[in-house]
Amino acid sequence: QSQLVESGGGLVQPGGSLRLSCTASGFTFDDYAIGWFRQAPGKEREGVSCISSRGFHTYYTDSVKGRFTISRDNAKNTVYLQMNGLKPEDTAVYYCGAGMNTVQALCVSETVTTWGQGTQVTVSS
Repeated sequence: QSQLVESGGGLVQPGGSLRLSCTASGFTFDDYAIGWFRQAPGKEREGVSCISSRGFHTYYTDSVKGRFTISRDNAKNTVYLQMNGLKPEDTAVYYCGAGMNTVQALCVSETVTTWGQGTQVTVSS
């Protein structure tokens, strides 16, 4: 069946970096846009960054622009989220999700058909 597996989360100090990976199986990866979403305790889930099926289009929520970079390697069925300049407010469980939509629809409306299990990112000194 369709599956997404995230990895790369952890504890990092403010200003530090992490790279998250999302690896897919069970579906035609390069037919799908992929997004990263996060949910902090007591807050609603939000779309952080999304990338189109061939990687030509990307979306970033305002709070991460200039700090996070999304990319994908369709040969490896993997999407990456490079996170630099991390702040305590970036602390959350990060999920990846797949959908056959535009990056705006995927990230803003969360039109996701397959979700990963999530990986914890904690930014703290």
